Amino acid sequence: MKLLSELENLNLPKDKYAIFGSGPICIRGLREANDIDIIVKDDLWDYLSTIYPVEKESIKTGNIEIFKNWSPWFNDVSELINTAEIINGFPFVKLDYVIEWKKAMGREKDLKDLELINKHKMSFPT
Repeated sequence: MKLLSELENLNLPKDKYAIFGSGPICIRGLREANDIDIIVKDDLWDYLSTIYPVEKESIKTGNIEIFKNWSPWFNDVSELINTAEIINGFPFVKLDYVIEWKKAMGREKDLKDLELINKHKMSFPT
């Protein structure tokens, strides 16, 4: 993912955030991403919100959108971050959580992503 260099330039502590949204799908080469969504722990959010403007419930910097929560689907982002998989040196939310979220959203793009994930899981069973 070419967007990872942009994320790397933010120099965030790896134990305080995880890449969510389409990121865990894209890092596996299942499709391209136009941006990166990350979730962050409260203390990192508090710090980042002093540097970047908060718009609604997120911070945008370049192609990166930062969230302190992923409500109403997950109440505790710390669990998602603490259990993240390290891929190419970056923490990614586990695919199981992505599947849960995509099923709950149920948008057309989510259903397409679920198909991609299912094909991937059949090719690489865990």
